[in-house]
Amino acid sequence: MNSCDKKQLKITAAKVRLGIIEGVYNAKSGHPGGSLSAADIFTYLYFKEMRIDPENPKCPDRDRFVLSKGHCAPGLYATLAERGYFSTEELKSLRHIGAMLQGHPDMKGTPGVDMSSGSLGQGVSAAVGMALAGKLDNKDYRVYTLLGDGEIEEGQVWEAAMFAAHKNLDNLCLIVDSNGLQIDGPVSEVAGPEPIDKKFEAFGFDVQTINGHCFDELEAAFAHAKTVKGKPSVIITKTTKGKGVSYMENQVSWHGTAPNKEQYDVAMQELTAALQELEGC
Repeated sequence: MNSCDKKQLKITAAKVRLGIIEGVYNAKSGHPGGSLSAADIFTYLYFKEMRIDPENPKCPDRDRFVLSKGHCAPGLYATLAERGYFSTEELKSLRHIGAMLQGHPDMKGTPGVDMSSGSLGQGVSAAVGMALAGKLDNKDYRVYTLLGDGEIEEGQVWEAAMFAAHKNLDNLCLIVDSNGLQIDGPVSEVAGPEPIDKKFEAFGFDVQTINGHCFDELEAAFAHAKTVKGKPSVIITKTTKGKGVSYMENQVSWHGTAPNKEQYDVAMQELTAALQELEGC
C-alpha cells in the first residue's frame, strides 16, 4: 500500500467515525464504543479488501460480510454510507420508527447488509454457513465476520469454529475486535476468554494478532489470510474502545450510551479536527 492509499483510508475512517457519532446522537441510543473501535477494520474491509459493488449489492460473486457483534451496526452503516450503498443523510434516521437503518443489521431492508444479526454468537454461524455454501457451489468468494472479544464468551462461537475447521473452510476469515471491554466491564473480569489466540489455534484456525488501528498491519494480515489453505483464518485485532473520541476511549460506560448535545459537539469537534488534519497533511 502506498502512502496515498494509506492516507485515503485514514481519511475515510475519520469520516466513518463522524458518521457513527452522527447516527447514535440522532437515535438517542446505540453503541458508539465498539463501533468506533472497529472503524478502521470496517474501512479496510469495504474500501480495500472485499470484492463488492454498491451498484449491485446482491451480486452472487461478491465477498460476504457478517457483523456478528450486531449491536455495532452504527459502524457498519457509516461505512456502507461512505462506500455509496446509500446516502449519509440516512445515518440521522438511525433507530427511528420506519427508518431503513434499524438498531441491528437487517438484510431485507438495508443495501449492503448480507446477514441480519444481533444475538451475540449467532452471526459467526451464519458466516460459516455462507462459506460452506461457497465451497459446495465451487464459488471463489470469501466470507468475513467481525466478532467482539466479549462475544466469544458465547458457546455458539466455538461450535461454529469447530465446524469451520472440520470442513476446511479456508474461504472464511474471522476478525475479533479485541478492545478489552464489554457491557458488564473488562472482558478479563467478566469471563476471561484469554488466551484467545491459543483457543483458536486449538480449534484448527490459522491465527494472527495485530494492531487493529494500523492499516499496514491490516493489509499484511488479510493478505496472509488469503494464502492459507485447508483451514479457516482468524485475525485478532487489538483495538481501543471508543477510538477517536477522547472521553469515550477505554470507558466501558460508552459501550451502549448515546452522547447528549454537549458531548456530541465535543466528539464532532475532535473528529472533524482529526479529519481536517489528515486532509491538510
